[in-house]
Amino acid sequence: MTIDRTGLAEFLRRRRGSLRPEDVGLPRGRRRRTEGLRREEAAALCHMSTDYYARLERERGPRPSEQMIASIAQGLHLSLDERDHLFRLAGHNPPTRGAVSDHISPGLLRVLDRLDDTAAEIVTELGETLRQTALGVALTGDTTRYTGPARSIGYRWFTDPATRQLYAPEDHPFLARMFTSMLREAATLRGPGSRAAHLVDLLLARSEEFRAVWDEHEVGVRPDEVKHFVHPELGPLELNCQGLVDPGQGHALLVYTAVPGSESHEKLRLLSVIGPTLL
Repeated sequence: MTIDRTGLAEFLRRRRGSLRPEDVGLPRGRRRRTEGLRREEAAALCHMSTDYYARLERERGPRPSEQMIASIAQGLHLSLDERDHLFRLAGHNPPTRGAVSDHISPGLLRVLDRLDDTAAEIVTELGETLRQTALGVALTGDTTRYTGPARSIGYRWFTDPATRQLYAPEDHPFLARMFTSMLREAATLRGPGSRAAHLVDLLLARSEEFRAVWDEHEVGVRPDEVKHFVHPELGPLELNCQGLVDPGQGHALLVYTAVPGSESHEKLRLLSVIGPTLL
Protein backbone atom coordinates (compact mmCIF):
# COMPACT_ATOMS: atom_id res chain seq x y z
CA MET A 1 0.00 0.00 0.00
CA THR A 2 1.17 3.53 -0.75
CA ILE A 3 0.66 6.61 1.36
CA ASP A 4 -2.03 9.12 0.34
CA ARG A 5 -0.30 12.28 1.52
CA THR A 6 -3.06 14.64 0.49
CA GLY A 7 -5.79 12.53 2.04
CA LEU A 8 -3.77 12.01 5.21
CA ALA A 9 -3.05 15.73 5.59
CA GLU A 10 -6.68 16.72 5.00
CA PHE A 11 -7.98 14.10 7.40
CA LEU A 12 -5.59 15.18 10.16
CA ARG A 13 -6.44 18.86 9.73
CA ARG A 14 -10.18 18.15 9.77
CA ARG A 15 -10.00 15.86 12.79
CA ARG A 16 -7.81 18.29 14.75
CA GLY A 17 -10.17 21.13 13.94
CA SER A 18 -13.18 19.16 15.19
CA LEU A 19 -11.73 18.61 18.67
CA ARG A 20 -12.19 21.18 21.41
CA PRO A 21 -9.63 21.43 24.22
CA GLU A 22 -12.18 20.26 26.77
CA ASP A 23 -12.80 17.13 24.66
CA VAL A 24 -9.28 15.94 25.39
CA GLY A 25 -8.84 17.21 28.95
CA LEU A 26 -7.07 20.48 28.09
CA PRO A 27 -7.96 23.94 29.46
CA ARG A 28 -9.51 26.31 26.93
CA GLY A 29 -7.90 29.53 28.15
CA ARG A 30 -9.39 33.01 27.96
CA ARG A 31 -7.61 34.26 24.86
CA ARG A 32 -8.25 31.28 22.63
CA ARG A 33 -9.46 32.27 19.16
CA THR A 34 -9.73 28.90 17.45
CA GLU A 35 -12.33 26.26 18.25
CA GLY A 36 -10.16 23.29 17.34
CA LEU A 37 -6.87 22.14 18.78
CA ARG A 38 -3.64 23.92 17.97
CA ARG A 39 -0.97 21.91 16.18
CA GLU A 40 1.27 21.90 19.24
CA GLU A 41 -1.60 20.55 21.35
CA ALA A 42 -2.35 17.78 18.87
CA ALA A 43 1.34 16.90 18.64
CA ALA A 44 1.63 16.64 22.43
CA LEU A 45 -1.41 14.37 22.61
CA CYS A 46 0.12 12.18 19.91
CA HIS A 47 3.52 12.08 21.68
CA MET A 48 5.50 13.62 18.85
CA SER A 49 7.20 16.90 18.02
CA THR A 50 5.14 19.79 16.68
CA ASP A 51 7.45 19.97 13.66
CA TYR A 52 6.86 16.31 12.75
CA TYR A 53 3.10 16.62 13.14
CA ALA A 54 3.03 19.86 11.14
CA ARG A 55 4.89 18.19 8.27
CA LEU A 56 2.24 15.47 8.09
CA GLU A 57 -0.47 18.12 7.79
CA ARG A 58 1.56 19.82 5.05
CA GLU A 59 2.05 16.61 3.03
CA ARG A 60 5.76 16.41 3.83
CA GLY A 61 8.23 14.14 5.55
CA PRO A 62 8.71 10.34 5.51
CA ARG A 63 5.82 7.91 5.75
CA PRO A 64 4.88 7.52 9.43
CA SER A 65 5.33 4.10 10.97
CA GLU A 66 2.45 1.95 12.18
CA GLN A 67 3.41 2.80 15.76
CA MET A 68 3.28 6.51 14.95
CA ILE A 69 -0.12 6.20 13.26
CA ALA A 70 -1.47 4.28 16.26
CA SER A 71 -0.25 7.09 18.52
CA ILE A 72 -1.93 9.71 16.33
CA ALA A 73 -5.18 7.74 16.28
CA GLN A 74 -5.22 7.56 20.06
CA GLY A 75 -4.11 11.15 20.57
CA LEU A 76 -6.84 12.51 18.31
CA HIS A 77 -9.48 10.31 19.97
CA LEU A 78 -10.38 8.50 16.75
CA SER A 79 -13.08 5.85 16.59
CA LEU A 80 -12.09 2.41 15.31
CA ASP A 81 -13.43 3.21 11.83
CA GLU A 82 -11.49 6.49 11.81
CA ARG A 83 -8.38 4.71 13.07
CA ASP A 84 -8.57 2.11 10.31
CA HIS A 85 -9.09 4.85 7.71
CA LEU A 86 -6.02 6.69 9.03
CA PHE A 87 -3.90 3.55 8.73
CA ARG A 88 -4.94 3.07 5.12
CA LEU A 89 -4.24 6.70 4.26
CA ALA A 90 -0.75 6.22 5.66
CA GLY A 91 -0.25 3.09 3.54
CA HIS A 92 -0.59 0.51 6.32
CA ASN A 93 -3.02 -2.30 7.00
CA PRO A 94 -5.21 -1.54 10.04
CA PRO A 95 -4.45 -3.53 13.21
CA THR A 96 -6.75 -6.19 14.60
CA ARG A 97 -9.90 -5.06 16.36
CA GLY A 98 -11.41 -6.47 19.52
CA ALA A 99 -10.00 -7.49 22.88
CA VAL A 100 -6.42 -7.78 21.62
CA SER A 101 -6.42 -4.14 20.51
CA ASP A 102 -4.83 -1.41 22.64
CA HIS A 103 -6.85 1.35 20.96
CA ILE A 104 -9.09 3.00 23.56
CA SER A 105 -12.54 4.09 22.46
CA PRO A 106 -13.13 7.88 22.33
CA GLY A 107 -15.98 7.59 24.83
CA LEU A 108 -13.84 5.89 27.45
CA LEU A 109 -11.07 8.43 26.87
CA ARG A 110 -13.48 11.33 27.32
CA VAL A 111 -14.53 9.97 30.70
CA LEU A 112 -10.90 9.50 31.78
CA ASP A 113 -9.96 13.01 30.61
CA ARG A 114 -12.53 14.46 33.02
CA LEU A 115 -11.11 12.61 36.02
CA ASP A 116 -8.10 14.88 36.47
CA ASP A 117 -8.59 14.97 40.27
CA THR A 118 -9.22 11.21 40.62
CA ALA A 119 -7.04 8.11 40.67
CA ALA A 120 -8.09 6.13 37.61
CA GLU A 121 -6.73 3.90 34.86
CA ILE A 122 -7.83 2.09 31.71
CA VAL A 123 -6.78 -1.57 31.55
CA THR A 124 -7.15 -4.51 29.17
CA GLU A 125 -8.66 -7.88 30.06
CA LEU A 126 -5.10 -9.03 30.87
CA GLY A 127 -4.55 -6.22 33.35
CA GLU A 128 -2.34 -4.17 31.01
CA THR A 129 -2.53 -0.47 31.84
CA LEU A 130 -3.17 1.64 28.74
CA ARG A 131 -3.70 5.05 30.33
CA GLN A 132 -3.62 6.59 33.83
CA THR A 133 -4.61 9.87 35.39
CA ALA A 134 -1.90 11.85 37.19
CA LEU A 135 -3.29 10.78 40.56
CA GLY A 136 -3.38 7.19 39.34
CA VAL A 137 0.35 7.42 38.62
CA ALA A 138 0.92 8.97 42.05
CA LEU A 139 -0.94 6.05 43.65
CA THR A 140 0.65 3.05 41.91
CA GLY A 141 3.49 4.45 39.80
CA ASP A 142 3.53 4.59 36.00
CA THR A 143 2.26 1.13 35.09
CA THR A 144 2.10 2.01 31.39
CA ARG A 145 5.90 1.83 31.21
CA TYR A 146 6.10 -1.97 31.17
CA THR A 147 6.74 -3.89 27.97
CA GLY A 148 6.33 -7.48 26.88
CA PRO A 149 4.69 -9.96 29.28
CA ALA A 150 5.34 -7.59 32.20
CA ARG A 151 2.61 -5.29 30.87
CA SER A 152 0.12 -7.67 32.54
CA ILE A 153 -0.26 -7.22 36.28
CA GLY A 154 -1.19 -10.91 36.44
CA TYR A 155 2.23 -11.78 35.07
CA ARG A 156 4.03 -9.25 37.28
CA TRP A 157 2.26 -10.56 40.36
CA PHE A 158 4.11 -13.86 40.10
CA THR A 159 7.43 -12.57 38.73
CA ASP A 160 8.07 -9.10 40.21
CA PRO A 161 8.14 -8.77 44.02
CA ALA A 162 7.86 -4.98 43.77
CA THR A 163 4.31 -5.35 42.40
CA ARG A 164 3.16 -7.06 45.60
CA GLN A 165 4.53 -4.29 47.79
CA LEU A 166 1.72 -2.01 46.58
CA TYR A 167 -0.93 -4.24 48.19
CA ALA A 168 -1.65 -5.25 51.78
CA PRO A 169 0.01 -8.60 52.64
CA GLU A 170 -3.24 -10.08 53.95
CA ASP A 171 -4.75 -9.69 50.46
CA HIS A 172 -1.93 -11.48 48.63
CA PRO A 173 -3.41 -15.02 48.64
CA PHE A 174 -6.73 -13.74 47.28
CA LEU A 175 -5.04 -11.60 44.62
CA ALA A 176 -2.97 -14.58 43.46
CA ARG A 177 -6.20 -16.54 42.98
CA MET A 178 -7.89 -13.60 41.26
CA PHE A 179 -5.09 -12.98 38.76
CA THR A 180 -4.84 -16.69 37.99
CA SER A 181 -8.58 -16.87 37.42
CA MET A 182 -8.36 -13.81 35.15
CA LEU A 183 -5.67 -15.42 33.00
CA ARG A 184 -7.46 -18.78 32.88
CA GLU A 185 -10.69 -17.22 31.67
CA ALA A 186 -8.92 -15.04 29.08
CA ALA A 187 -6.84 -17.95 27.78
CA THR A 188 -9.93 -20.13 27.44
CA LEU A 189 -11.88 -17.37 25.71
CA ARG A 190 -9.11 -16.33 23.29
CA GLY A 191 -7.74 -19.82 22.67
CA PRO A 192 -4.31 -21.30 21.90
CA GLY A 193 -1.82 -18.87 20.42
CA SER A 194 -3.40 -15.86 22.14
CA ARG A 195 -1.53 -13.39 24.32
CA ALA A 196 -3.36 -14.80 27.34
CA ALA A 197 -2.31 -18.37 26.53
CA HIS A 198 1.28 -17.20 26.06
CA LEU A 199 1.28 -15.57 29.51
CA VAL A 200 -0.05 -18.76 31.06
CA ASP A 201 2.69 -20.84 29.43
CA LEU A 202 5.37 -18.43 30.65
CA LEU A 203 4.07 -18.46 34.22
CA LEU A 204 3.69 -22.25 34.32
CA ALA A 205 7.37 -22.46 33.40
CA ARG A 206 8.60 -19.73 35.76
CA SER A 207 6.45 -19.69 38.90
CA GLU A 208 5.89 -22.56 41.31
CA GLU A 209 3.23 -20.52 43.10
CA PHE A 210 1.35 -19.92 39.86
CA ARG A 211 1.44 -23.64 39.04
CA ALA A 212 -0.05 -24.47 42.43
CA VAL A 213 -2.88 -21.94 42.09
CA TRP A 214 -3.45 -22.90 38.45
CA ASP A 215 -3.99 -26.53 39.43
CA GLU A 216 -7.01 -25.48 41.52
CA HIS A 217 -8.88 -24.63 38.27
CA GLU A 218 -10.71 -21.69 39.83
CA VAL A 219 -12.75 -19.35 37.63
CA GLY A 220 -15.01 -16.43 38.46
CA VAL A 221 -12.78 -15.00 41.19
CA ARG A 222 -13.77 -11.36 40.99
CA PRO A 223 -12.01 -8.36 42.58
CA ASP A 224 -13.35 -6.99 45.83
CA GLU A 225 -14.89 -3.52 45.68
CA VAL A 226 -12.54 -2.38 48.45
CA LYS A 227 -8.82 -2.52 47.70
CA HIS A 228 -6.05 -2.15 50.25
CA PHE A 229 -3.03 -0.33 48.82
CA VAL A 230 0.27 0.31 50.59
CA HIS A 231 1.85 3.52 49.35
CA PRO A 232 5.65 3.70 49.93
CA GLU A 233 5.38 7.11 51.64
CA LEU A 234 1.80 7.46 52.87
CA GLY A 235 1.26 3.90 54.04
CA PRO A 236 -2.05 1.97 53.91
CA LEU A 237 -4.98 3.28 51.85
CA GLU A 238 -8.42 1.67 51.74
CA LEU A 239 -10.01 2.59 48.41
CA ASN A 240 -13.23 1.67 46.64
CA CYS A 241 -12.85 0.58 43.02
CA GLN A 242 -15.62 1.06 40.47
CA GLY A 243 -15.31 -0.13 36.89
CA LEU A 244 -16.79 0.94 33.57
CA VAL A 245 -16.38 -1.74 30.89
CA ASP A 246 -16.19 -1.23 27.13
CA PRO A 247 -17.40 -4.65 25.90
CA GLY A 248 -16.41 -3.95 22.30
CA GLN A 249 -12.74 -3.56 23.15
CA GLY A 250 -12.50 -5.57 26.36
CA HIS A 251 -11.17 -2.54 28.21
CA ALA A 252 -12.20 -1.31 31.65
CA LEU A 253 -11.97 2.12 33.26
CA LEU A 254 -11.13 1.64 36.95
CA VAL A 255 -11.76 4.53 39.34
CA TYR A 256 -10.35 4.56 42.88
CA THR A 257 -12.00 6.68 45.57
CA ALA A 258 -12.01 6.89 49.37
CA VAL A 259 -14.88 7.40 51.80
CA PRO A 260 -15.15 11.16 52.52
CA GLY A 261 -13.75 12.06 55.91
CA SER A 262 -11.71 8.88 56.22
CA GLU A 263 -7.96 8.72 56.74
CA SER A 264 -7.57 7.30 53.23
CA HIS A 265 -9.52 10.25 51.82
CA GLU A 266 -7.08 12.65 53.46
CA LYS A 267 -4.13 10.66 52.12
CA LEU A 268 -5.55 10.80 48.59
CA ARG A 269 -5.95 14.54 48.95
CA LEU A 270 -2.34 14.84 50.06
CA LEU A 271 -1.24 12.61 47.19
CA SER A 272 -3.02 14.85 44.69
CA VAL A 273 -0.97 17.79 45.96
CA ILE A 274 2.39 16.03 46.15
CA GLY A 275 1.94 14.05 42.95
CA PRO A 276 3.98 11.12 41.63
CA THR A 277 7.32 12.46 42.89
CA LEU A 278 7.03 10.17 45.92
CA LEU A 279 7.44 7.03 43.82
